[in-house]
Amino acid sequence: MPGEAVSSDHPAWPVQEQLKAYNARDIDAFMRWWAEDCLYYAFPDHLLAKGADAIRARHVTRFLEPDLHGRLLSRTSLGNLVIDHEIVTRNFPEGKGEVEVICLYEVADGKIAKAWFKLGEPRLHPTI
Repeated sequence: MPGEAVSSDHPAWPVQEQLKAYNARDIDAFMRWWAEDCLYYAFPDHLLAKGADAIRARHVTRFLEPDLHGRLLSRTSLGNLVIDHEIVTRNFPEGKGEVEVICLYEVADGKIAKAWFKLGEPRLHPTI
């Protein structure tokens, strides 16, 4: 599904649009796709943020990272669940690097209602 167009009524639509906003580091556009009462977890059940305000707070600082970018490797959906496999480039305290992420989104009424994130080990990019 990467690169495929999806219609605005498909459950993958808000996931696609929030990833575009994430890569643009546009917090307002990013938050448009999250339900007010959304839940944000580290997989499987560690609650990291409850509600849109808490999710916004988690991302404001992250969006200041100059190299922040999520590269979609694959996307699949079944019913109202959307699963993304991404490589996310970050500016870690130790330097620029990347982390592999599996993202599971539950979509309801055109918004992300719940999300779970399973992160791999960060890999730092070699310094010159």
